[in-house]
Amino acid sequence: MKYQTAIFDLDGTILNTIDDLADSLNYALAKNGYKERSVAETQSFVGNGLLMLVKRAINPETSEEEAKKVLADLKAYYKIHCADKTKPYEGIPELLKDLKTAGYRLAVVSNKADYAVQILCEQYFPGIFDLSVGEKENVRRKPAPDSVNAVLAEFGLTKEEAVYIGDSDVDIETAENAGTDSILVAWGFRGAEFLREKGAKNIVFDTEELKHCLLE
Repeated sequence: MKYQTAIFDLDGTILNTIDDLADSLNYALAKNGYKERSVAETQSFVGNGLLMLVKRAINPETSEEEAKKVLADLKAYYKIHCADKTKPYEGIPELLKDLKTAGYRLAVVSNKADYAVQILCEQYFPGIFDLSVGEKENVRRKPAPDSVNAVLAEFGLTKEEAVYIGDSDVDIETAENAGTDSILVAWGFRGAEFLREKGAKNIVFDTEELKHCLLE
């Protein structure tokens, strides 16, 4: 086994969350008098946390105060509806169990609000992840390496013993900033062509290929 721990992004990597995110965003937008957005538009806005999702959906130049007002409505709705349509990508539950059996320490590091990360990991992957970390106050979100570094410190591992797995340019930068190897998945919110343009060197197209990379 090349690594001791696999650190996964959540949205677009192990869970397809986009429909619930789009529904929650549109609830908050409509409540505050803004134009609703399509699922495709929502998908293009995600990756840098919920506040940035709201700003991109309204207008990147919108005030912090106004964005936080819409964000509060999004969070309240999403807390109740975060698992209405969300589901794991094909083969992910089996892959995670195989990695766990092989002795991997498994973690999630996400820019999604921490409460939602905990709810979704417990609902879809009970007992699988040794540590799950979402967005928290006073902790820099990805692509800053803070949360990845915290996982490594908790596990007592070096960056060479870890691999970071994600689906976006934010994940590429996160791994680079943390000094870990990375694997990018083509089934997520960005796609292989986009990932290649952003400098991804190791892209997998299904969970069997990912399993081979991790257990070779």
